[in-house]
Amino acid sequence: MFDTEEYNRWMNEANNTFKSAVIDKENGFYNWCCFKCHQAAEFAIKALLYGLGSTPFGHSLTKMVNDLKNQKMNVSFILTSCKKLDLHYIPSRYPNAHPTGSPFEYHDENIAEDALENAKKILDFVEENKK
Repeated sequence: MFDTEEYNRWMNEANNTFKSAVIDKENGFYNWCCFKCHQAAEFAIKALLYGLGSTPFGHSLTKMVNDLKNQKMNVSFILTSCKKLDLHYIPSRYPNAHPTGSPFEYHDENIAEDALENAKKILDFVEENKK
């Protein structure tokens, strides 16, 4: 039995976070856009896992999407998107993730746009695969 209430709680947060990421990109906060894209995708994947009765752990999109694969779900369409967004989880926020400078210096409009496209692909996948 699918837990629609828990799914909706997490998916609402995913959609709200995605909207915030779009605003960050429009205002030139590209590193925060990338981090929020990861967060939106994380909330969406967790929404689906909670809906299916699982208890997701951690922040790795790649690991969580493999948990969906274990539930006999074809995740090949979003696996690369998850891997790309996982690359933003720490480096988009922490200066010591880079040899010099600050995270905002390592993100630009193109990188942020790519992150938005990957997050949207994951959010759409989750919506299409809820039961």
